[in-house]
Amino acid sequence: MSDAVSSCELCAGDGGEVLWRHADFRVVLVDEPDYPGFCRVIWNGHVKEMTDLAPAARTLLSNAVWAVEAAVREVMAPEKVNLATLGNMTPHVHWHVIPRYLDDRHFPSPVWAAPRREADAASLEARRARLPQLREAIGRQLDAAGLQAA
Repeated sequence: MSDAVSSCELCAGDGGEVLWRHADFRVVLVDEPDYPGFCRVIWNGHVKEMTDLAPAARTLLSNAVWAVEAAVREVMAPEKVNLATLGNMTPHVHWHVIPRYLDDRHFPSPVWAAPRREADAASLEARRARLPQLREAIGRQLDAAGLQAA
């Protein structure tokens, strides 16, 4: 294993609670207390940029991201869903799928910005209560997209 791969946290570990696994990618639930329902779609191979993937692989990964977004919208009922593929610190293709709410700590700023307010404990608890349904919906949406679990 190269030094780049062995030092990559997304190659060395799952990157969250694995909700669905495909031969080429995985969908994980991120342990982010202020953002229940925050998911990542992570390409399994160590690849730095989307354009490093073959066109068919890009389509496959994009279809997975859209399916996860659909599940997040269906179950979590956010005001907005943020999709991001930053990877500045982890040079490994992965997409963040983040449900956003008018009362979340950062709205309308990015979740990586300085907080604008305190989190509302009751709202967070209500969102956490939806996570079992989100786990089920992600599998259902990925199946409906024609993707096959590993």
